[in-house]
Amino acid sequence: MELLHKAKIIDRLSGSDDKALFIDPLLESTQIGQVSIDLRVGSDFLVSVLTRRSFIGNVRSDNDFRGASSYFRTTRREFGDRFILYPGQVVLSTTLEYVGLPIDVYADILSRSSYTRLGLHMNTMIQPGFRGCIPLELFNHGNNPVEIVVGSRICQARLFEISGETTYGDATQPRKYFGNVRPMNSRAADDVDIERLERVKERR
Repeated sequence: MELLHKAKIIDRLSGSDDKALFIDPLLESTQIGQVSIDLRVGSDFLVSVLTRRSFIGNVRSDNDFRGASSYFRTTRREFGDRFILYPGQVVLSTTLEYVGLPIDVYADILSRSSYTRLGLHMNTMIQPGFRGCIPLELFNHGNNPVEIVVGSRICQARLFEISGETTYGDATQPRKYFGNVRPMNSRAADDVDIERLERVKERR
């Protein structure tokens, strides 16, 4: 495994085969750092809201099961508009950029230090071969509301080259969030292990 540095990132961006890296729009060359690429927050947000139910369920067989989308509301801001993230609030968004990862590269997505210092923290991993706007799970760990400007460079991607090609995303491992360009609610209830665990429970 190798962390890609600036020269290799640029080389991958200019490629045209299955090892090429695709990012669009890349508005400024300064987004490419020595070992990372800055990414911008997009226009769409799914905002968590309080409901009368005491928890978000993940067992579809429950009579009163409600999908995760029942607990989020959609809102949109234009480029340059402001979005306020309140303490303790979960908001789902995506990057402005559409990203296509090569089949031998995965990405760690981290909040930029300037936003981590405000209480905003992100940490997720994107599998090789991913296509779409990268999902951002925003959470304010601080005591104060934080202003987020749509289109600002909010996070950074570290790219790692792995040896060999992956098969992740084939028929045996379908991708739940592949190809999305807008934020998508959790699909934890679709995990096959939830159904298996329910069957184990029924046998007891």
